Amino acid sequence: MGIMTEMSVWEPVLVLLGITAAGIALMYGLGALLAARPEPLETVSFAGGLQPQEHAVSRFHVRWYPVTMLFLAFDMEMLFMYPWVRVVKEMGATAVIEMFLFLGILFAAVAYAWREGALRWT
Repeated sequence: MGIMTEMSVWEPVLVLLGITAAGIALMYGLGALLAARPEPLETVSFAGGLQPQEHAVSRFHVRWYPVTMLFLAFDMEMLFMYPWVRVVKEMGATAVIEMFLFLGILFAAVAYAWREGALRWT
């Protein structure tokens, strides 16, 4: 057994990187070669088996944006609650107080949006 040089350690990584790059290039090439090319604005998008009621590039109504923001707020809430569940036993009452403070701020934001009419559809 000889002493491994620094380059010999990286040779398998470089070979794997080369194989991966060649595979990606091959897949893109096959995709470009075999793809049907319909007019993108004339094709019908798939919407759960139903015919679309509007064009795929059409804009969303502004009333959907508050709903999206509420979804993101509650999604972030869940993102913060998962790690909290893991440490609440070790942290004790401090972690519980902090989580209820966080949920209180979130609830206040939802109550404010509701009061201002951000959740009304008409």
